[in-house]
Amino acid sequence: MRAVRIEAPGNIHLVETEIPVPQPGFALIKVRAAAVCATDLEVIDGRIPANYPLIPGHEWSGTVVRTGSPEDAAWTGKDVIGSNDVVCLTCDACRSGNWRYCRQFEEIGFKRNGAYAEYMEVPVYGLCEKPGHVSFEEAALNEPLGVALGTMEKAGAKFGDTLTIIGAGSIGLCMLAVGKAMGMRRIAVIASSKRRLGIAKQMGAHTVIDSSEQDPEKILPELHPGGSDVVIDATGIESCIQTSLRLARKGGTVMLAGYGRGKQMSIRMDDIHINNLRVIGAGNNWNQHKKAISLIADGVIDVRPMITERLRLEEYERAVGMVRTRPEGFVKAVFVHG
Repeated sequence: MRAVRIEAPGNIHLVETEIPVPQPGFALIKVRAAAVCATDLEVIDGRIPANYPLIPGHEWSGTVVRTGSPEDAAWTGKDVIGSNDVVCLTCDACRSGNWRYCRQFEEIGFKRNGAYAEYMEVPVYGLCEKPGHVSFEEAALNEPLGVALGTMEKAGAKFGDTLTIIGAGSIGLCMLAVGKAMGMRRIAVIASSKRRLGIAKQMGAHTVIDSSEQDPEKILPELHPGGSDVVIDATGIESCIQTSLRLARKGGTVMLAGYGRGKQMSIRMDDIHINNLRVIGAGNNWNQHKKAISLIADGVIDVRPMITERLRLEEYERAVGMVRTRPEGFVKAVFVHG
């Protein structure tokens, strides 16, 4: 099969390799769509711990070709999405549903081979059947949508809360989609890309703020007097995190959903302490993939505006380059297989 493989940090190639043989409890998936995530760059560049050589990719959809255990054979031929979490299922963390706290936790696309390939191996226990009317491309975006669902759950966000989102990439736009569906109000999206802000407006943002031309700290007090109930930083950028702390109301919640690339950052502690803010990390989807695909299927959330490039696997250099340089209007590239 063809696959994009990272041999070592900074060394990535399109290769011919063997099709995986699914172990017991796992399924062999023919990948039909695989989206490129900004965290894939961190794996490519060696800034996230990974098992090299590695095939990256954790946003995917596909068809079950065969299973490693006869009792799972009913999955064969089904179109699916699934969890990327490889866990023991028996420890206290797993039994409570907190798979990410499993001591044996490994993630597909980081510690195990992922979706930048024609085939991949995934655990059967995390599979979910893809509704027929949902395209494979849409289904591949269930993973970042799950991040947004998990973030809102951790935030304790509720109907009627005001919401500010910093960043209009795929995570920021998924936060917008979930906040809108939940009935959060006066949702403001802050970004420096006019085309991305246009997509945010299309997806239902109440207000968009171009940070390259406007000062959010002057505009937001008129929209959210006293500060926003919930502020989400979806950038991982130091200055944006600092701003998020100042935009939240007293007693409000700040969610850190952007990857910081291992950087040391400075914040003004009093912005948190004096204002009694809840500051919470939110870096994964916490098994929200089944809920995410059902929301897409029911038309509650439309992820299609976020798909701005459709590419073949052999165009991986172009895909990675766009994620790295983020040309105007670019949000999400998806590898599409026939």
